[in-house]
Amino acid sequence: MKGYEPRSSSSCAACKFLKRRCIPNCIFAPYFRSDECKKFAKVHKVFGASNVSKILIEVPEEQREDTVNSLAYEAEARLRDPIYGCIGAIALLQRKMVELQHDLAIAKDRLARYAAAATTPSTTTTTTTNTFNSHVSLPPFPEFFSCTDFNDNFFHNSSSSQSPPLTRHEMVDDFIPIPYIL
Repeated sequence: MKGYEPRSSSSCAACKFLKRRCIPNCIFAPYFRSDECKKFAKVHKVFGASNVSKILIEVPEEQREDTVNSLAYEAEARLRDPIYGCIGAIALLQRKMVELQHDLAIAKDRLARYAAAATTPSTTTTTTTNTFNSHVSLPPFPEFFSCTDFNDNFFHNSSSSQSPPLTRHEMVDDFIPIPYIL
């Protein structure tokens, strides 16, 4: 492991947390330094020490540091958001990316219109403004709901007297996943 220094007599964070004696070939020692007790505590709370040690044993040694970093990130995300974990962060970033792509398309369209207006003589500025506002053709902006919006819509739809309550299969069939945008 890069940057790993042989330990002195102090225990690794995992052995400190688990209150056990740290052996010289401890699987946790290279990845959880003695000053990273909170990091191990979070990983232990989400995955458990036994599962983490099994994962580290199965992973090739050159990939273990990245594995521990991934486990620590997932544990942090899962503790912050117990339902969605890091998937919630990914969905949020995808939503922001779609919004930024939409804003970029609007900006490019405006820039193209201003460039076209600058090369052709215009009679009045109101004609240019009306032309600019009336020809924006962008793909529809996808609708995203926050957790509270979803709950409000769900309870509103399920409590309305116009339609019967949704069954499990109807909710699954109506689910539209957020597309991955590369």
